[in-house]
Amino acid sequence: MKGSNNRYKLGQTVSIKVTGEVVTILKWQYVKNMKRYSYIVKEHPETFYFEEELQEQLILS
Repeated sequence: MKGSNNRYKLGQTVSIKVTGEVVTILKWQYVKNMKRYSYIVKEHPETFYFEEELQEQLILS
């Protein structure tokens, strides 16, 4: 989608806040009636997560 404001991109590695599990974004979509983005991750394709349930994976050097 051009000009989207979603936080995470396809293939990006993020972690689930509650579990700390590292996952990869497989698909995202804007849920118009809720005015927020939902994400499906490769490791759990049957479950969707909202942006607030995920966090960027910190890169330690």
